Amino acid sequence: MIPQRTKEALDRYVSERIPTGHFLQAVLSNNLREALGRADAENIIALFDIVKYCYNEIPSNCWGSPEAVKAWLEKVKEKPC
Repeated sequence: MIPQRTKEALDRYVSERIPTGHFLQAVLSNNLREALGRADAENIIALFDIVKYCYNEIPSNCWGSPEAVKAWLEKVKEKPC
């Protein structure tokens, strides 16, 4: 089970392109060593579920490498007409 604050941060990252904290940035960048080093007790237990959520629920072009995360955060959202 993913901590609520962690899921909310992931959802803000996807929907509003708001940067996450260092732990989730490491997860999104596919850096397991960094993620393990930065995880708190709740998130270390939930790490498998967090990665599973990313894999199944968020767009593949916004995570998976540092470059994908950087591009996602830098992409300018189109304004609605």
